[in-house]
Amino acid sequence: MENHYEIVSALPEKTFAIGKKLGHLLEAGDVILLEGDLGAGKTTFAKGLAAGLGIRKTVNSPTFTIIKEYEGRLPLYHMDVYRLEDSFEDLGFDEYFEGDGVTVVEWAHFIQEQLPSDRLAVYLHHVGGENRKIVFKPYGTRYKALCKEFFHESPGN
Repeated sequence: MENHYEIVSALPEKTFAIGKKLGHLLEAGDVILLEGDLGAGKTTFAKGLAAGLGIRKTVNSPTFTIIKEYEGRLPLYHMDVYRLEDSFEDLGFDEYFEGDGVTVVEWAHFIQEQLPSDRLAVYLHHVGGENRKIVFKPYGTRYKALCKEFFHESPGN
């Protein structure tokens, strides 16, 4: 089993801050998958990640457009593929995954076959009240190093 890292967020603001911290560390071509319960904070995490990339525009879930693009230190390609649950069509996602920006995919398991093998999966789960457990699961050398860098700066998490 791959290594994984866990952190607990007690407030939406902390979930945002965790995403923002990760956003500061991201590089062109990075792919982040966001999975978890409805209302667990996937979009809040994505908003923080965008802030970490220097994006000033309001980020919201691209539920009806599938992909929204934002400009910052690096371009952010924010995808919500929930509505593709029954679609087996190749929509050219690899162009984003291999592009010059950072790709964030909410509900990524719906396009499992199209995902790159190297990626960072982030799972957000309700654990009572406002508390959320955020689990980082890296796939590939780049993402293992990214997690080590991220969590090294947060001892005790």
